[in-house]
Amino acid sequence: MKTLGTCLLPSHWLAVHELLSRWLNVLFNGQADGRLNTGHAGVLLAERRGSYPLIDLHILKISAQQGEVESGTRRKVKRLLSFQRYCHASRLLRGLVPHTPESLHLLDDDYLGQAAHMLSKVGTWNFDIFLFDRLTNGNSLVTLMCHLFNVYGLIHHFELDMVKLHRFLGMVQEDYHSQNPYHNAVHAADVTQAMYCYLKEPRLAEHLSPLDVFLGLMAAAAHDVDHPGVNQPFLIKTRHHLASLYQNTSVLESHHWRSTVGMLRESGLLSHLPADISQDIEQQLGSLILATDISRQNEFLSTFREHLDNQDLDLQLPSHRHFILQIALKCADVCNPCRVWELSRQWSERVCEEFYRQGELERKFDLEISPLCNQQTDSVPAIQIGFISYIVEPLFEEWHRFTEPSLLSQTVTGHLHKNKARWSRLRYAHTPSDMQTNPDAEEPEPEGGGGEGDDIP
Repeated sequence: MKTLGTCLLPSHWLAVHELLSRWLNVLFNGQADGRLNTGHAGVLLAERRGSYPLIDLHILKISAQQGEVESGTRRKVKRLLSFQRYCHASRLLRGLVPHTPESLHLLDDDYLGQAAHMLSKVGTWNFDIFLFDRLTNGNSLVTLMCHLFNVYGLIHHFELDMVKLHRFLGMVQEDYHSQNPYHNAVHAADVTQAMYCYLKEPRLAEHLSPLDVFLGLMAAAAHDVDHPGVNQPFLIKTRHHLASLYQNTSVLESHHWRSTVGMLRESGLLSHLPADISQDIEQQLGSLILATDISRQNEFLSTFREHLDNQDLDLQLPSHRHFILQIALKCADVCNPCRVWELSRQWSERVCEEFYRQGELERKFDLEISPLCNQQTDSVPAIQIGFISYIVEPLFEEWHRFTEPSLLSQTVTGHLHKNKARWSRLRYAHTPSDMQTNPDAEEPEPEGGGGEGDDIP
């Protein structure tokens, strides 16, 4: 990078940026106009980057927002044109990919050692995804997925082309909106890391096939791709085209799935497989991603509870393994309150910030403010207590039963109860801001297992 930067004269920058812009557009989008290739067999429709603009500008009659969209586009182009991405992409394009499974192709040399050390502990529950994202220069999702595919031998098993794999993962990472406080590529990496921990659970791990692992990791990485930063009710009441397309049902999840299918076809990652197999993979990915729709929580929870009560789960059956993968992905998607407090609190503040931004949009354009989106009445502690009580605790109680319970499950449950108690105290405290900055001052750590520093295999 340093050599490349010093050999370019200022007069060359404009020409270089123009060339890189054209070249990267083809590299990341497949075609100059970004359309999908049509040579792939199958009838499933696919889409890419379909959520922009975030809201229907004609309906809301807001011209001011157009500048924000353009600004976000400029930032995205700037990231694409960075010389680091150019060097990595050009190296891949020439086929100069390291052959050792342990190689981390996308890391700067200065951070390689630290990031590699973190990856050696990627299966521990206290893994700090925020630190890992900084060490990988914002490439946490791509780097994590490449590592886990190597760990499980998926590249060899499915005979994946490394260039196509990197291209697909790069598209997934880029299609997350970095301006979202919560639904961004770091969240996707965090869910993927949690999914990896669940895939290692003894009750499940011994029954998993390579296809199960492939589907679980892929669904985790892409489950929120191209999330617009607003929820489904907002899309419905603003008559967004996605709400019309999916008839107001699982709107975001359907879009995440179809976008993933679009990127799979555009990258050609599965093009070497028979059409029926690639279509089956696309459908199973859809089943997993659609399971993350929070409105279907009771449906999955009651089925899961019934299986456990009847003790009739047979993980030798592909259908039962797929159902458990759905539950595992749901757990991974909402596991933030189960993390150590330092990480859990950051995620809580981020998701509430995203809620509040939606609320401000709704207030600005005289729309009814959605539940949990009013910063004046909905505090972070209150939102988290409700989320834990009605969504997270019931789900993880059943997951705890399923794991029989495992050491990881015990630790996860311990963090969950402890974090809920902290949020309760913060809710009723007279000086919540002081307590947030020094939360450890009010509650000593419990002795024994389940502490925040434990490395759970």
